[in-house]
Amino acid sequence: MKVDGKPYRTIWLGADGTTVQAIDQTLLPHKFVVRDLKTAEDAERAIRTMIVRGAPLIGAAAAYGMALAMATDPSDAMLAKAHAALLASRPTAVNLRWALDDLRALLSPLPPAKRREAAYKRAAEICDEDVEICRRIGENGLAEIRRLKPHGDRINALTHCNAGWLATVDWGTALAPIYQAHNAGMPIHVWVDETRPRNQGASLTAWELGKHGVPHTVIADNAGGHLMQHGRVDFCIVGTDRTTRRGDVCNKIGTYLKALAAHDNGVPFYVGVPYPSIDWTIDDGHREIPIEERHAHEVSRMTGRSATGEVVTVDILPEGSPAANPAFDVTPARLVTGLITERGVCTASEAGLLSLYPEQARAA
Repeated sequence: MKVDGKPYRTIWLGADGTTVQAIDQTLLPHKFVVRDLKTAEDAERAIRTMIVRGAPLIGAAAAYGMALAMATDPSDAMLAKAHAALLASRPTAVNLRWALDDLRALLSPLPPAKRREAAYKRAAEICDEDVEICRRIGENGLAEIRRLKPHGDRINALTHCNAGWLATVDWGTALAPIYQAHNAGMPIHVWVDETRPRNQGASLTAWELGKHGVPHTVIADNAGGHLMQHGRVDFCIVGTDRTTRRGDVCNKIGTYLKALAAHDNGVPFYVGVPYPSIDWTIDDGHREIPIEERHAHEVSRMTGRSATGEVVTVDILPEGSPAANPAFDVTPARLVTGLITERGVCTASEAGLLSLYPEQARAA
């Protein structure tokens, strides 16, 4: 995707062949800054502090974190240390574990002298694979959009959090079909949930849609149900940090409420699901997915640009009031119209997913 006419991915290998570079998403939309990641510790910090975020991008960053570790010390001890540290950086997104386990399985049998090159090569492959996966999710989602009968002269989508190219290496999951519809000349407009408390919708989704020229409107999180009641939403589409083999979807906090409103109003509710986000080891999302509890400061403070152009952070709660900050919720499969994957679209169920991924069938 492009920023001011220049194509970017969210993460890439620097010119020196060792340093990894990534867009600092904590500064958007007010500042566009590229960070250098020179060590595995830098990669872990970038994931933990959400310089990089979004399940697919977290996986890509973790893969490069393993490569950075091998560039420093390709020993067995460092391999184990880097794997453990990176795995602990964010608990909910399954792509993190998938990428780290992939790298560990590749590197463990190799002699230390060959690990650095192999790690960088595989990290780059994971990034390229993510781009292709998201492009194909876009194509499959576009086919679904073409079947919709909009209420007016444009198609109105509603999305929550950020599942665009900033959440992946490129294209995005939930936003990939929207970008492809826009590129195809379809009249599409996006209602962008602000997505408190970190405001990834207002800060990130609105920013990237604007840069690409996609018509959009930012709304308060609580406005979505009202818009659905009045026929102003033709479909909802969100991403996922972890989807169970039975189709439960774990995504940014507030997704469940949007799914309930969509179900009550007969609005299709889709989820963009790349295969590394499917956790085939989990059946029940409510019982088995760990929900990250983030710092209360994300609720009690807000950052924005002042009238003088300065970026400032302010307290918004009464002094002494505590705040809770669960980062994700689980939307049960019964509320999901369809899972849009790189292999096609299926029902949110074990049978639906196995129709696309038959190799994941359990042994009798």
